[in-house]
Amino acid sequence: MPLPTIALVGRPNVGKSTLFNKIVGKKISIIEDIPGVTRDRIYQEATYNQKKFYLVDTGGIDTTKEIFNNEIKIQAEIAINEADIVVFIVDGKEGLTNNDFIIRDLLRKSNKKIIVAINKMDVKEAQNNIYDFYELGFDTYIPISSIHNVGFTELMDTITKNFPEHEDIDNRLKLSIIGRPNVGKSSLMNALLNEERVVVSNIAGTTRDSIDSVLKYHNEEYVLIDTAGMRKKGKIFENIEKYSLLRSLKAIDRSDICLVVINAEEGIKEHDKHIAGHAIERGKGIVFVVNKWDTIKDTTIQEFEKKMRAEFQFATYAPIVYLSALTKKRIHTLMPEILKVAENINREIKTSIINEMIQDAYQLNIPPSYKGKRLKIYFTSQTGIKPPKFTFRVNNKGLVHFSYERYLENKIRENFDFTGTPIILQFKNRNDND
Repeated sequence: MPLPTIALVGRPNVGKSTLFNKIVGKKISIIEDIPGVTRDRIYQEATYNQKKFYLVDTGGIDTTKEIFNNEIKIQAEIAINEADIVVFIVDGKEGLTNNDFIIRDLLRKSNKKIIVAINKMDVKEAQNNIYDFYELGFDTYIPISSIHNVGFTELMDTITKNFPEHEDIDNRLKLSIIGRPNVGKSSLMNALLNEERVVVSNIAGTTRDSIDSVLKYHNEEYVLIDTAGMRKKGKIFENIEKYSLLRSLKAIDRSDICLVVINAEEGIKEHDKHIAGHAIERGKGIVFVVNKWDTIKDTTIQEFEKKMRAEFQFATYAPIVYLSALTKKRIHTLMPEILKVAENINREIKTSIINEMIQDAYQLNIPPSYKGKRLKIYFTSQTGIKPPKFTFRVNNKGLVHFSYERYLENKIRENFDFTGTPIILQFKNRNDND
């Protein structure tokens, strides 16, 4: 069952980002500095009292500028549409403004549960203004101070009151179909389901706009997560590609393997790289699906592959499948690749074997010394799967140069099959506690 989603909405400078950071707490990205991954953190998974949820921060809606900030408004509308609960943050110190009433009207149309968080309540003026906010006409008002921790517990208790404490554990492999609008995500889903003559069955508890289906292949069940519900509200979702990422991010988080669909007719776009980057950043297995391949007459698979590898240099380990979802040509080549990646995201290497391999790699290419000190690797072991993670005990982790880290990753990939999965290398000083 998908996690609930909370959207933080309000005009600029009311304290949305402070509250967002407070709820999320410290978040360490799995893989840093992947080209094409945006660094703005408008969306994050968070936990409060054992209850997990997604948190979305929106840009401040400001109508006082000469040109109405339409992109921010659209971003907020999409976040509201995706949310189960909206927290409308207002500035207790400044009181109500014209922008607040415009946001109120936007929220009223949404028919979502709205909680009004009156921020900056540690200031005397805010305490005098508090009753003015009832004019907004919502049911729930909670005075808070994001900076001074006032009202935070009451706010979070109210938000998460009906959230489930535990998710049902579903051990079936989950595949998400992600990509830009109009690359053929829905067609691919239909082709996969029809190929195996399976009746599409909606899984109970899925959200209004993301459809999960069960795919049967060789007597095994797989869950297909579709993110192609963009047309529901008209062209608005199609036009602002950037914000269509939100639904993709939710699907990525729920999946084990992401099928990144590329439109062969249009070629590779910058946004394709962003989407693939997000999947890798979250540690998911990847298969590139080049769709509409039947329409390409003047390029061979080898030539297109060369372009793909050049554009997606941060994911050269991912398999590429060429097919046509509409005509089902070459559709049979996809599932075998998915199953290989499924094996690799769960692959475990014995400690003795990985240790020996890393020591050989070290002797083959001893790192250069830096200020009279040289990196030494004492011990290596695998410490995780999905994605596979390797922990190196070293004399000084500050001596690990990114080029040497890349060398070690390449050596691991040369020796073991990790096609389709990112792998994480973690370096710890020998005496550090875990």
